[in-house]
Amino acid sequence: MNLLLDTHIWIWNDLQPEKLTSEVAQQLASTANELWLSPVSIWELILLVEKKRLALRQDFHVWIKESAQDLDLKEAAFSWEVAQELRFTMLGYADPADRFIAATAKAYDMTLVTADERLVKVPGLKVLANL
Repeated sequence: MNLLLDTHIWIWNDLQPEKLTSEVAQQLASTANELWLSPVSIWELILLVEKKRLALRQDFHVWIKESAQDLDLKEAAFSWEVAQELRFTMLGYADPADRFIAATAKAYDMTLVTADERLVKVPGLKVLANL
């Protein structure tokens, strides 16, 4: 299964793994699944660090590189297909990062791993809920 990690799931996997449900942790560890990350998640991480809402244990670039290696992450690139899917991805609330991530999951036919109850309710979005 192709799993697109929501930003908080990606961060929690390293910094707060106790926040992951046993099902989500098991699916992230399974070699049967491919794990994907949107560049939007890196942008969100930058904002969290800049606002001092999150502290990383090492240099930003090193943390991202090690996380990508540890999880064998693949890049779910922002593409024309994702941009076009944005037209049909209405969340009912104003969060551009969530909209980009949801559109990415839909465009690439991935399952979004998230703990965001609002994203769980998005029509047409396949979700592995961490609730």
